[in-house]
Amino acid sequence: MKFQYLQTRIFVLLLGIAASPHSVGAQTPGDAAYPTQRRQAVELFDQGRRLEALPLLEELARKNPADEEVVVDLAAALVHHAATLTDRQAAGAERLRARDLLEKSGSRTPLAQNLLQLLREIPAGGDIQFSENLAVEQAMRDGEAAFSRHDFDKAIQYYSAALRLEPKNYTAALFIANAYDKKGDFVKAANLYESAIRLDPDIETAYRYDAHMLAKKGDMARARTMFIRAAVAEPYNRMVWRDLRAWANINHTDINFSYAGAYPVPRSDPEKDEQPHDVSLSFITAPILPNPGPKPKDVSDAWRAYHSVRAEWKQGGKFSRNFPREAGYRHSLAEETEALTAAIEVLQRLRGDIETAEQVSENQSLLLLLQLHQAGVLEPYVLLRLGDEGIVKDYAAYRARHRNKLEKYMDKFVVPPAPAAAN
Repeated sequence: MKFQYLQTRIFVLLLGIAASPHSVGAQTPGDAAYPTQRRQAVELFDQGRRLEALPLLEELARKNPADEEVVVDLAAALVHHAATLTDRQAAGAERLRARDLLEKSGSRTPLAQNLLQLLREIPAGGDIQFSENLAVEQAMRDGEAAFSRHDFDKAIQYYSAALRLEPKNYTAALFIANAYDKKGDFVKAANLYESAIRLDPDIETAYRYDAHMLAKKGDMARARTMFIRAAVAEPYNRMVWRDLRAWANINHTDINFSYAGAYPVPRSDPEKDEQPHDVSLSFITAPILPNPGPKPKDVSDAWRAYHSVRAEWKQGGKFSRNFPREAGYRHSLAEETEALTAAIEVLQRLRGDIETAEQVSENQSLLLLLQLHQAGVLEPYVLLRLGDEGIVKDYAAYRARHRNKLEKYMDKFVVPPAPAAAN
């Protein structure tokens, strides 16, 4: 990941993500002032006044380092404070301290997990660069400091100056949008989020923070659309899925990421950590046989067809014929799609025969596989649900040609509509 995008993600994360709910019971025994101080710090933090909350959080964490929520808020406030420091070494040290606090906290909240994911990616010294152009770098840092002080008009001036110097600077466009968002000018913010997306549609951040803005306004349906677009932009980024699940929780629904056609396979070695996205582990193991005849007898014939195709790609040389420029075999989108299609053809014959129709029609997992095929989104399912180390290498090329199919799969099969009341 480019370093200039790291600062984008970290800083906008802190300014855009909704604070996790705070409990009221975490106190230090024998300290009567602790609950009052904690409540004051939490109120400041939730209002976005992180710099004002910082000294209170420092004191609370000193008194009770086991208060997980206070420690997470302190880490977030430290990263926010780092943005105001002109000494880049000191700013880096603040970020590294924040990372250490989060590591020790063990918190599983979206804020803690997203921020920790980002802080683990920063350079060793904790400093992050916006641009190799010194004038752009200075303008962005001046804008960042102004933003941290809630001087959004001044921040917009600095960010706009950076964007004029570097018209393709995604970070600058995104920061301007976020500043207008914080000012409450949602129309300009939405237009500028879209401008950032046009600069690079394959970065999830602008989609996701536009979604946060829409959710804040109560427009859960449009927020859902932007979250889906974020997931399609970067499906292997865990932050997207944490925020999608948070959206689902707010709307009292669940993300549906079921396997299609999967059969449980008993582990021969209970200590072995099998990868859940490896499709070969998800289906009944069956001997590799020639393609079954026109009238299969049971569901296992579908998986014989599936494994037969897999064997042809792996041992029969089909991978090298289709990917002559690659040094060795890997599991690919083409292989998995062809193998599942072979299984689907058998399942369709089973479903069409009165003697075997029940085997398929009463199995929701098999029906889902058939529905994916009928909807024309089998490949998106493979990429987004079964994407192992080999398959993910095919994602960027597929997204460039079929972004609409990826969004269709997410819309129809993964992310339930926002309830009418929420809309």
